Amino acid sequence: MKREDALKIVKKQLTDHRYQHTVGVMETAISLANKYGVDEKKAELAAIFHDYAKFRDKEEMRSIIIEQHMDKELLEYNSELWHAPVGAYLVEQEAGIKDTEILDAIRYHTSGRPKMTRLEKVIYLADYIEPGRKFPGVDEVREKAEKDLNKALIQSIQNSIIFLMKKNKRIFPLTFYTFNDLITQED
Repeated sequence: MKREDALKIVKKQLTDHRYQHTVGVMETAISLANKYGVDEKKAELAAIFHDYAKFRDKEEMRSIIIEQHMDKELLEYNSELWHAPVGAYLVEQEAGIKDTEILDAIRYHTSGRPKMTRLEKVIYLADYIEPGRKFPGVDEVREKAEKDLNKALIQSIQNSIIFLMKKNKRIFPLTFYTFNDLITQED
């Protein structure tokens, strides 16, 4: 699928602000893909479609999680997590993308997972560090992303976990498993 066609499909699903974020994620993902030897076209498409389901009705997403036998534990956590796995499903169904590497990069861009592929890491990180993001710790992660994909990913997940803990928010277990897996790789 051509970039222009993908962006046209996604633009209909997003607010103007979220569309600008998506363009930033796409540009960042392409840059990271080139730096870390990831297929640029796959990174581009995964980045374009990563937030495809972001503004879907929560009840629609809940139904898809149940009907498609996704991890039911998702329903016990913040609905912000839902758009990633639901998005992967909808991108396949509605946009016709069948590439499992692209779909998995979309599916795990909010939680991560143990044994992430480099494409999955690129999309997770591009979403976190795209130029429009402004929050404490993002510049440190951007600097690390220039030198080491895993170290940047570890820092981004650590920042997210600490942020959620300070807000007394529940943390999806897959995020902890991802962090532990990445730390183990560093040992």
